[in-house]
Amino acid sequence: MVGQQLKNKLIPVNIDRIKRHGMHLDGKGLYLCVSKSGAKSWIFRYAAPDGKRREMGLGPYPDVSLAEARDKAEACRKQKAASKDPLALRQAEKQAAKLESSRRMTFRACAEAYIATHSAGWKNAKHAYQWPQSLGAFVYPVFGDFPVQDIDTPLVIQALKRIWREKTETAQRVRGRIERILDWARVSGFRAGENPARWRGHLDQLLPPPTKIAKVEHHAALPYAQIGEFMKLLRQQEGASGRALEFTILSAARTGEVIGARWEEFDLKAKVWTVPGERMKAGVTHRVPLSTAALKVIEAMKVASHSPYVFPGGRQGKPLSNMAMLQLLRRLGRSDLTVHGFRSSFRDWAAETTNFPREVAEAALAHTIENKVEAAYRRGELLEKRRKVMEAWAVYCDRLPDEIGNVIPACISDQLTFSLQRI
Repeated sequence: MVGQQLKNKLIPVNIDRIKRHGMHLDGKGLYLCVSKSGAKSWIFRYAAPDGKRREMGLGPYPDVSLAEARDKAEACRKQKAASKDPLALRQAEKQAAKLESSRRMTFRACAEAYIATHSAGWKNAKHAYQWPQSLGAFVYPVFGDFPVQDIDTPLVIQALKRIWREKTETAQRVRGRIERILDWARVSGFRAGENPARWRGHLDQLLPPPTKIAKVEHHAALPYAQIGEFMKLLRQQEGASGRALEFTILSAARTGEVIGARWEEFDLKAKVWTVPGERMKAGVTHRVPLSTAALKVIEAMKVASHSPYVFPGGRQGKPLSNMAMLQLLRRLGRSDLTVHGFRSSFRDWAAETTNFPREVAEAALAHTIENKVEAAYRRGELLEKRRKVMEAWAVYCDRLPDEIGNVIPACISDQLTFSLQRI
């Protein structure tokens, strides 16, 4: 043994005495690698069948002794002699072992891991409820306890076909959730191959298009001509939910934007409400010009405010529930309406009774510009023009049907000044 060690002059009898960092050759491609920190490990260097140089770790010293390292290097040389790549073989073995262990990783476990990882980034709190609820109702009964590697197209079809026609919108969301979970499982190494839940070029050949089997259901909206009468009734309601709904209508905002509103977002002198991007659907900060009526609501809420939220909920330090305004509509006997539908009331009013340009009304609703060319050129927020729109809307909301009569709000579109003209 001593004679063999003497032949390998770069590997002294006592390996522990090697302190100089770098690569120390033992012979036939085996090296002892010493890092700057003094840590030692074995490396096998070789030329792969494709001609590329490879380095393969054989383990740390002294966990792997010199004799063990030489045995491992010899095994690698035999694989190389058989025109095989030792590193590729080891990686394939690891992948096979991981896939084999993944057979104990069920779809349900992957789904729970995906939700735990991504839920913190979901802007809408409903998603945290809807994901496990929909998977539990429609997916887990079919293949929730199956190994994720075994999920195939027939299983996905079996889960979706029960709801594809009757609950088409829900089925679309469920399909997308299955697809994301399976993508996560593949990237995480728990499954391999194509995603059986993908739509384009796969399930679109096996299931009828959603647009062919389901009508688009719009949010129930109040006809704009009835808005004045409704607002009169609404202003008789006490409490934060009444004021929140009144402000929602006057600002044409979304529910989540309103109930999450905090005092620091409001500049009452400038009459502007700045909604942070993280609370906007498009993820972009949105400035809302406040009409005189909307400003009165905010000022009224500030008088008795003891909460960081403009519209506080029942629990101290918490905002109003996202169901509070909908429940108020039910108490008012208007379960036929939705809170979101008032945005449609505003949009219909602007389109049918005013001359305000379409892009101004769309900007007031914080709608994303679908046309990329148009979006590239339109970089302003049209704040002052929107201010006139919102003031006109507030005036209209204050009029009862018999007071409106033939009075139609009109704007001189080039100057965007508001006036009432009787015809």
